[in-house]
Amino acid sequence: MDMISARELEHIKKYPNAKVISLGIGDTTEPLPDVVASSMANYAQRLSTPKGYRGYGEEQGSKELRKAIAERFYKDMGIKGTELLFGSNMSVAVQDPIFPAYIDSSVIIGQTGDVEKESGSYQNIEYMKCGPQNSFFPDLSRTARTDIIFFCSPNNPTGHAASWDQLEQLVKFAHKNGSIIVYDSAYAVYITDDGRPRSIYEIPGANKVAIEVSSFSKIAGFTGVRLGWTVVPEGLLYSNGFPVINDFNRIVCTCFNGASRIAQAGGLASLSSEGFKAVLSLVDYYKENAEILLETFDSLGLRAYGGVNAPYLWVHFPGSNSWDVFNEILEKTHIITVPGSGFGPAGKEFIRVTAFGHRENIVEASKRLRSLFSKTNEQ
Repeated sequence: MDMISARELEHIKKYPNAKVISLGIGDTTEPLPDVVASSMANYAQRLSTPKGYRGYGEEQGSKELRKAIAERFYKDMGIKGTELLFGSNMSVAVQDPIFPAYIDSSVIIGQTGDVEKESGSYQNIEYMKCGPQNSFFPDLSRTARTDIIFFCSPNNPTGHAASWDQLEQLVKFAHKNGSIIVYDSAYAVYITDDGRPRSIYEIPGANKVAIEVSSFSKIAGFTGVRLGWTVVPEGLLYSNGFPVINDFNRIVCTCFNGASRIAQAGGLASLSSEGFKAVLSLVDYYKENAEILLETFDSLGLRAYGGVNAPYLWVHFPGSNSWDVFNEILEKTHIITVPGSGFGPAGKEFIRVTAFGHRENIVEASKRLRSLFSKTNEQ
């Protein structure tokens, strides 16, 4: 993202009067629901009173919030609120393309080898190709066995939400190989299609092989508030039979004193009946933005994936370099996107476009894109 920010600053200096529209960084733009914001404000105000003041909270998060998460997102999956790490010698597999934090975290703790200059990929990481040619799901028969499998669905950046059959294959693969899946469900509330699970734990046997991580960032607009959760089932064991949750709890209690009480108050409010209704209204707003963008690219004859079960569109420019496409769009339309190559070798012909944005900006961006690419198609 540093390179994108640098290009944006250069562009603003070059065109100081241009209105730059960002369809790049996946940051929410609409205000928090009042029921959520007022809950945090009230909690913060109570902290100023002797009766309402609280210091350190539970490192694992409040019992009330953990219970609400379990009931809202994991009902009838056998996941409890109490179930809410690995060393440098672990082998890792990631989707390609994928959000770069998974790879970067592996680099930081020494799980990777050298970077290959031509492809930009790291040695000692198993890249699972996920593109249009394989329905954005890896060929597991050709995937090497690894200790950890990072898997994000709906995927950032492709917007693909894995089907039940696909996730069932993944769970069976993990069982067969003794692997642990780290499953990112941060965009699960955007899933519209039936038959596409919102949690890995909808798949039988997943609670023996999977950790699930999620966040309030894109559910409730908490990108500035910061609050998330991790589910580590009690039945998830190391090969020696020792529960993974014991180590996870030790790490959390050692490195973290718990999420902000104010943020947790907001998270709890967003899961109430009134709060969740308001949250889903925000989700619908961004999904409508995605529809506008999808219609725009479709009308221009450009193939855009995602945007139905996720707030991201993955737009294909066959034979092109993603940075060249990024530069052309920025130069001619003053729109920021994200070059696909930043998400892995498989993204070199794609750009990612986000549906997070004010409606007027989405509509204006669509007009500019139509103007640019309709002229390009006429040439």
